[in-house]
Amino acid sequence: MPGENLSRDEARERAELLSVDGYEVVLDLRSAVDEAEPAGGPRTFRSVTTIRFRAAAPGSATFADLIAPSVNSVTLNGRELDPAAVFDGARIALDDLAAENVLVVDANCAYSRTGEGMHRFVDPEDGEVYLYTQYEPADARRVYANFEQPDLKAPYRFEVTAPEGWHVWSNGAEESRRKAESEALPQEGGGRREGLTRRFAETAPISTYITCVVAGPYHYVTDTYTRGDLTIPLGAICRKGLAKHFDADDVFLVTKQGFDFFHEHFDYPYPFGKYDQAFVPEYNLGAMENPGMVTFREEYIFRGKVTRAAYERRCNTILHEMAHMWFGDLVTMKWWDDLWLKESFADFMGSFSQVEATRFDQAWVTFANNRKAWAYRADQLPSTHPITADIRDLEDAKLNFDGITYAKGAAVLKQLVAYVGRDAFLEGARRYFKANAYGNTTLDDLLSVLGEVSGRDMAEWSRAWLQTAGVNVLTPVLTYDADGRVTELAVVQEGEELRPHRVAVGLYRLEDGSLVRYAQAEADVAGASTVVAKLAGQERPDLVLVNDDDLTYCKMRFDEGSLATLRERLGSVADPLARALCWSALWNLTRDGLMPARDFISMVLAHAGRESDVGVLQMLHSQALAAVTHYAAAGWREQGGRVLSAVALQELRMSEPGSEHQLTWARFFAAGAATEGDFQLLLGLLDGSARIDGLDVDQELRWDFLLPLSAHGAVDEAVLAAELARDDTASGKRHQVRCLAARPSAAVKDQAWAAVVESDVLSNALVEATIAGMQQPSQRALLAPYAGRYFEVIERIWADRSIQIGMHVVKGMYPSLEDSEPTLAATDAWLAAHADAAPALRRLVLEARDDLARALRAQACDAAAAAGSAAV
Repeated sequence: MPGENLSRDEARERAELLSVDGYEVVLDLRSAVDEAEPAGGPRTFRSVTTIRFRAAAPGSATFADLIAPSVNSVTLNGRELDPAAVFDGARIALDDLAAENVLVVDANCAYSRTGEGMHRFVDPEDGEVYLYTQYEPADARRVYANFEQPDLKAPYRFEVTAPEGWHVWSNGAEESRRKAESEALPQEGGGRREGLTRRFAETAPISTYITCVVAGPYHYVTDTYTRGDLTIPLGAICRKGLAKHFDADDVFLVTKQGFDFFHEHFDYPYPFGKYDQAFVPEYNLGAMENPGMVTFREEYIFRGKVTRAAYERRCNTILHEMAHMWFGDLVTMKWWDDLWLKESFADFMGSFSQVEATRFDQAWVTFANNRKAWAYRADQLPSTHPITADIRDLEDAKLNFDGITYAKGAAVLKQLVAYVGRDAFLEGARRYFKANAYGNTTLDDLLSVLGEVSGRDMAEWSRAWLQTAGVNVLTPVLTYDADGRVTELAVVQEGEELRPHRVAVGLYRLEDGSLVRYAQAEADVAGASTVVAKLAGQERPDLVLVNDDDLTYCKMRFDEGSLATLRERLGSVADPLARALCWSALWNLTRDGLMPARDFISMVLAHAGRESDVGVLQMLHSQALAAVTHYAAAGWREQGGRVLSAVALQELRMSEPGSEHQLTWARFFAAGAATEGDFQLLLGLLDGSARIDGLDVDQELRWDFLLPLSAHGAVDEAVLAAELARDDTASGKRHQVRCLAARPSAAVKDQAWAAVVESDVLSNALVEATIAGMQQPSQRALLAPYAGRYFEVIERIWADRSIQIGMHVVKGMYPSLEDSEPTLAATDAWLAAHADAAPALRRLVLEARDDLARALRAQACDAAAAAGSAAV
């Protein structure tokens, strides 16, 4: 990987020298369906790229980017360059530039199995081949030669030759097609390749990382969006095998609602012509905002029954990517330091538009409970960074698609709206688009326009919120008079950087069995302590929320009275957002080692049954399992697991038949199954000998049941093979691989380790599935031997594999289940001995170490609480 890196300084120097006028990219993808695998190397496709560019200093030198197995020819301004002399596997050296230049590169580029570059997928269901590209931050160079940095924007025209019978899409609309010239297959007697060549319209100026090609025998549905004189052709795309599950009408509904919202508020027409959305296999991300050709992970097409929360997540992702058409595609950051300029805005706009334009009007509840949990974790790691990060190179950039850049940035923007006002914020966005259309910007460009429209000092706000790291803690401190009325309510702020917070402080009391808000005051919190004078004289509250309505980004703490109320009455909090904020704060207390894990679990078991928001309920289930696995004292884990499964089964049986809550409790019960009785029930639900009224055990739920059964040795390889025969699809294969790796056998774990670490045959999706299956909390003893082996191999893995696979292995195989001081010491020893290792690799290990240290602190808290209780 280091040889493929690009530093910020190199990119800045190249941007000062070059201006790019346009690309013509010609790809021949017919080799994707060749039956014979090539001998002695990867399967490749031909890529011919013509780049027209200008140089500010004639006679100077630069380089183009390309990662390819081989280069056939390089021509600069009609001068043939020797590929062996100028191409090193990642860069093409270019010297003696003219004022105006034409570079032509003819290369053989490799298809990918890792989701980076031109990904090739063979559908096990019907043998069909599907292709798609994924580039962010810098993998377009795996498909065509280019200048791979976001501030060298240019128009692109793609021409793609593909097998007959395939659909092909790119960013621009198809303009023409012709029959391709036949060519002989490379193997003897192999026949000839036939196909069609399609030429696509030239794009507006865009960056390399958002160009795109999707090709294959996909299922394609069309529609049209109209608004006044504007007409946008819409397309929705998936594999043929998923067509029967594809609810394209709902995708189009959300798409049209999003376009209505963004056109109304941005006052800048969608600038990229058509709008296709492709749901593709083995996708590493949630989605990618390629203009005119957005790609999504195909798991957003639901093969079985799912909850409203799943549709809400898909809706949010669709709107997030649509917001990028303006924030990111139309106006793009100069370098990855300002990645937040697109991701934070898209994350915020996703929820903002959901609430105002779609049926998912409680999206801020999900944001508070789910997205911000991601941000809080990231912001307390040793790798935490300001929202405007210091991105030295591409490896840094890859790792900074994190909870700070997305969710913390979005939370800070939500506060900014409260700070400058909604109208000023949206007017600032409109001016930003018009001033910088098709260009590149930095933080200062945005701050200047926001300051202009709001009249606020954006420099100070930016310094506090965008240019410093860490999360503040806000705690209420109350005093009362003899009659029990509030004499003073102060908000105490802690943290390395004390920031200005716009907050709403809410007072809640019990009325007719519900905790309801009876008073609220907004205030600007600054410094170590801020008195909220407007709440003086109020009756004593049962509950105080210092971040009511979730206006700011902080960890919220409780006074003793509020915490006591929540232990007894959390399920009685009437407002869904307030309830979600309480759960979020309690989880932070648990992760911080301030609340024993078993206390949090007890509160989940006592109150989760009353949770109306199924997305919050799913998050609570995930957190309860994590608390038992990582934060509970080792001696209590087994008992805690049994308690979880018993209550989950009780709630499952009590849930309304056929409801989404019943489905959610069924999945939780399966995930936490801990006793022989649990396993027998799951087996009965699979074979039909047991039944729970209203619970439809569809194919996806069958796999959910089979995973714990596999992990506890209740089913064998033959059962899993029979299940794959029943569900012989791409999804079925991933599930089977996960279940196979989960079996409680030393030989199985050795096979899984070898498949991931010693071989690079598996695709990205199957690497993930194998790692997830191998790492079972009930198998700590089986996994213990791999702790030492992990530290022996990770530097080699990082050097030899793509960055995506390297991340999967380094994060997923870290011995977090070997949660002991010796594992912490082994991690420290590796870090001390590898001070010169790649910074991105060290960051991943440091983050894993921090998670382990946090778990050990939480376990100590839980054990101490148990010991204290026993002593009493």
